[in-house]
Parts: sequence; structure tokens; C-alpha cells
Amino acid sequence: MPAIVKLQLSLEALAEAISSLELQEKRQLQELIEQQIFEAEEALYEDDAETIAEIQAVRAEYRDGESITIDEYLANRAN
Repeated sequence: MPAIVKLQLSLEALAEAISSLELQEKRQLQELIEQQIFEAEEALYEDDAETIAEIQAVRAEYRDGESITIDEYLANRAN
């Protein structure tokens, strides 16, 4: 089990630490941060009442034939 270390530092100190990293390490850090941002935003969307309502409305449009998928559009266009 990896050791877990929690620390608090200013954004300025963090920026300095990041600037000392090699390019590959910065890319790894970027990937990690982007993944965590994606997961956090996804969790927010899943719990957001407005987003849930929008998704339900769009699904109803597809169900009622008011909208079509891109695949359906391309298939119709090819015919």
C-alpha cells in the first residue's frame, strides 16, 4: 500500500514546485489533474437538477422523433 502524505502549501509554492519538474513529469501531472477535474465535473453533472432535466428533455425529443442521432442523419443523407 502506498504511503499517503497530506500537506498544505500555497499556490505560489506549488507553482514553483511544478516549474522544477521535467517535461515528462509535468505531462504526467497534467494527465492526473485533468482526470480528477473530469471526475469532479462528472459528479457535479450527475447531481445537478438542471442537467438531469436537460438530459430527460433530449431523450424525450429522440423518443418522440423530434431529433435524430448523427448516425441516423448520415444514413438518411446517404439515401
